Amino acid sequence: MDRSRIGIVIPALNESNTIVKVIKTTIKYGIPIVVDDGSTDDTASLALQAGAVVVSHKRNLGYDAALNSGFKKAVDLENEIVVTLDADGQHDPSLIEKFISEIEYGAEIVIGIRSKRQRLAEHIFAYYTNHYFGIKDPLCGMKAYRLLVYKALDHFDSFESIGTELTIFAAKNGFRMSQININVLDRQGSSRFGKIFSANYRILRAMILSVLKV
Repeated sequence: MDRSRIGIVIPALNESNTIVKVIKTTIKYGIPIVVDDGSTDDTASLALQAGAVVVSHKRNLGYDAALNSGFKKAVDLENEIVVTLDADGQHDPSLIEKFISEIEYGAEIVIGIRSKRQRLAEHIFAYYTNHYFGIKDPLCGMKAYRLLVYKALDHFDSFESIGTELTIFAAKNGFRMSQININVLDRQGSSRFGKIFSANYRILRAMILSVLKV
């Protein structure tokens, strides 16, 4: 598939140690779209120098807002497919090709299934979504979408769902879904979920709101 049809959305907050490597290993698959979510380091300038399209937030707006800005830029660039992955080096960029292949075979959303989950709340959320929607790992940051899924909802996340609202919306509305097992590499830097207590709270809150709102 022509790489110009593929946007690779990478939310980033103070990821100067890893962002160049992530871009260099993803750029051959599509157009890297780095959303600098209010970083206080040189994440944005390094990403631009490495060849990414950069969208910058003047202040930190959170993971969901960063994803939404990235998807809006992908629409502006007339991409047809978006792949999301984290900026901390945890996801293996070579898997992008497999995610894209699943889309080409007919899937409209492809969800990564991580080899390990660290928090109790992640297991609870995964149990819920697997039971009701067949989604085994809703919080995995590595996913692929046809942009028509995003356009159908018309936003990415509206209630700080930690990147899960669009996924659950797709499942509830009958979009074709595929799931891929992925190995999780060692994380460099702090987790996007935050520290243990706050992370578990945010994840369980997102699960409850997904039941009520999506």
